[in-house]
Amino acid sequence: MEHSIRLVFTSIKLKKKLIFCLLFFFLTTTAEATEYIVSPAPGDKFGESINGEKVVELEVTQIPYWQFLLWLAAMQILSIIDVILYFTKFIFIILGFRAADHPSTVGTLKRKYIYAFIKTCPGTCISEIENNMSMSRGSLRYHLDILEAENMIEAHSDCGKIRYFQNNSTYSEEEKLVISVLQNEMNRKIILKILKEECNTNGDLARTTGVSKSAITRYMKQLNDSGLIKENKLGKSTIYSINPVYRDEIEKMYLKFF
Repeated sequence: MEHSIRLVFTSIKLKKKLIFCLLFFFLTTTAEATEYIVSPAPGDKFGESINGEKVVELEVTQIPYWQFLLWLAAMQILSIIDVILYFTKFIFIILGFRAADHPSTVGTLKRKYIYAFIKTCPGTCISEIENNMSMSRGSLRYHLDILEAENMIEAHSDCGKIRYFQNNSTYSEEEKLVISVLQNEMNRKIILKILKEECNTNGDLARTTGVSKSAITRYMKQLNDSGLIKENKLGKSTIYSINPVYRDEIEKMYLKFF
């Protein structure tokens, strides 16, 4: 019904525009300038010179009758077209057709931008997409669900946070895990410090990263649970190292994206 009303309004606007064009055409093609000088006539004789001047009868141009009939016919045709368009729209709705409207086009364009962003920034989360796309959270979830249903993207859980990747087998499970962990800035700092063998204990990591020991302990627990970091007890100290299984992936993904 909404599409039908929209079409009716469109046809009315079209009708008004055509009427204006026809009137403009008739007025510009038939109107001619005619100049008259009106003064009291001293005599009763038509066309007689008063003071010996030359008398010329001015020609008065009238609109041809056929143009008036053409204008009436055009108005009738436009009315018939308006009615035909109105009922044709209802027929298409009954048959199950639906016209592509502007909102659906905009939605498709938004999903293209979202897909391109995820492709460029794999492992991104919904808050990062929201900030970069300037979209509401509800609208963004709607488009992400469509992209996921169409198998264009896939979701990966990272410590309770959902991260999105391009869904065409571009990344292995190990790569998705590494990218997801490295998306966190503090995780990157800690892993880089351990990777370069600059420090490998809670105290050293807390001092070089500028956070408390309790915060480092929390981050190290998450990294240990992910499998990227291994911990070994040495007396009262805990020594951290990169899991050899993920070392190559960490170096590759770090250089590629971070």
